[in-house]
Amino acid sequence: MTDAITPKRQLGAEEYLGAAFEPSDLHAILVRNPRRGETVQRIAPVARIAEPSFQQWLHLKNDREGFDVYLGMNPLKPTARTRTKEDILAIRHLYVDLDHEGAKSLAAIEQSGNVPRPNYVLSTSPDKFQVVWRVDGIAQEQAEALLRALARKFKGDPAATDSTRVLRVPGFVNKKYDEEHTVKAEQRSDRVHNWHDFKLRTDNLDSPYQPLGRSSITRARTDGPLSQSEHDWAFAIRQLAKGTDPEQIIHEIADYRKGQKHDVLDYARRTVAKAQTEIERRHAGDGPEKDDTAPKGVEFEQ
Repeated sequence: MTDAITPKRQLGAEEYLGAAFEPSDLHAILVRNPRRGETVQRIAPVARIAEPSFQQWLHLKNDREGFDVYLGMNPLKPTARTRTKEDILAIRHLYVDLDHEGAKSLAAIEQSGNVPRPNYVLSTSPDKFQVVWRVDGIAQEQAEALLRALARKFKGDPAATDSTRVLRVPGFVNKKYDEEHTVKAEQRSDRVHNWHDFKLRTDNLDSPYQPLGRSSITRARTDGPLSQSEHDWAFAIRQLAKGTDPEQIIHEIADYRKGQKHDVLDYARRTVAKAQTEIERRHAGDGPEKDDTAPKGVEFEQ
């Protein structure tokens, strides 16, 4: 499927709010003065935030009083009075904050076959970007696993990986640095994405699925932490169990382990083949049905 919007389009604050957010959704708008250590947060419908009077107040805080302007990327419940994980109504955006070699990382995103084309790219200061994807049908735990995977894959800020994150708003000046920079937003797509559009490796700590057990591994190895090969094997089991194409799993493992193996693709194929054999064994009734760990007798690197 091709994106409906091919040419890049610059968006001001009101256009950005109208394109990326639902007018009736409640969002946190936050202004922060880094020098004074002062923060003010308001929770309001997006339609209200986009009104001229509200925008005028934001520009007053930004232009005259030195406040940075941020917006929560996921809507809040109607009863929300704070911006905590428990207050999140739904996941509507994924994002990555590129604060180191931003142009290089942004190019990697654009050239990657593992993530879809970004919906919005915010230029927040020279060589620093915030990249945003619109999503639907992704649970909060799944979203945060993907946020961490995006940060790892594209060298993003690991602190910007929670579902309550606020990002900058275009049209306002970044006051964080001595040299001021007006934040700009560029729309690159209008598609709404789902979990399967992001072909990134989420490790066992990030997985939105069943946590990694230890019973079978304990039978094979009784001391020390799990090796990376064991984690790869368990990852393959989980992905095969949910119907992911084996070739996709092979390439995800190979990409995750790039530079760590002499022939990483061969290693990934052998790992997935072992996982497929184990699933067939379990389906034949010769093993536990829900344990996604390594069976007794499987050998791994140390």
